[in-house]
Amino acid sequence: MQGMIGHHAQALEMTALLATRTASENMRKLAQRIDVSQADEIKMMQEWLTGRRQAVPSEHAHHAQGAKLMPGMLTPEEMGRLAEAKGAEFDRLFLEYMIKHHAGALAMVQELFATPGAGQESEIFAFASDVDADQRMEIDRMGGMLRELQK
Repeated sequence: MQGMIGHHAQALEMTALLATRTASENMRKLAQRIDVSQADEIKMMQEWLTGRRQAVPSEHAHHAQGAKLMPGMLTPEEMGRLAEAKGAEFDRLFLEYMIKHHAGALAMVQELFATPGAGQESEIFAFASDVDADQRMEIDRMGGMLRELQK
């Protein structure tokens, strides 16, 4: 949960770039969907950790010097490349990077379920299952959008 907060926060940073870098209404709709789901999930994770008296990391902890990036997270160089791009190049990079980002979330869910005794609490099982289903659906949608861009 603690690592996933930063992971989700980076997705919000990525979607925030769309406002000034894309002309695509479909990209804006995708970003809105990602924004809503990731922000809601961050809130849920923060509340879950607080309820268990666990440390709640800052949403910006992944920017700290030497911070460990969770699977699928963009490096500072990749985020810089995305921030510099505009138009169709931005759309392509965004889709490629967000697919990578979502694949990282899937890897974390898989790791959770592969760990003996983990994911047994019903709230965590439901959350991880929802993350898995949502991320897979968005990867499929983004893959289709990427194929359309490459035509």
